[in-house]
Amino acid sequence: MRMQDAQGESYPSKATIVAAEPQLLVTDIKRSCEFFSQKLGFTLIFSYGRPPYYAQVGRDSARLNLRCVKPTMIESSVRDREELLSVSMTVASKDEIKFLFREFQSAGAAFHQKLKKQPWGARTFIVKDPDGNLLLFAGPAN
Repeated sequence: MRMQDAQGESYPSKATIVAAEPQLLVTDIKRSCEFFSQKLGFTLIFSYGRPPYYAQVGRDSARLNLRCVKPTMIESSVRDREELLSVSMTVASKDEIKFLFREFQSAGAAFHQKLKKQPWGARTFIVKDPDGNLLLFAGPAN
């Protein structure tokens, strides 16, 4: 449905958010971009700065922004203990989540949690990036 203002211009009655781009805090942009491309199959969308301090990687419809910070903002042991997720990404089917897990396993990705069925009806696994960011991947269990 569209609305109309006093000047007769039409505008939508509701805005639709079509994507989200989480920002991951990393300590080395080059290393992070290599990890996402070599281990997780993402491609570099852009890298900014001299030397680079900001970049975006993408795979399919997912986009992740990488921001260089020094030192690490959250201690890795706290992140692991509390399972502080940096991002969640989903796939459409149980076959895809199994395939994605095997793909990352073959590429040598470090797992914080292997593929498992959750009580709330999802299959999930968690990958740990070189900075300790925990990346959740989820799909339906059935």
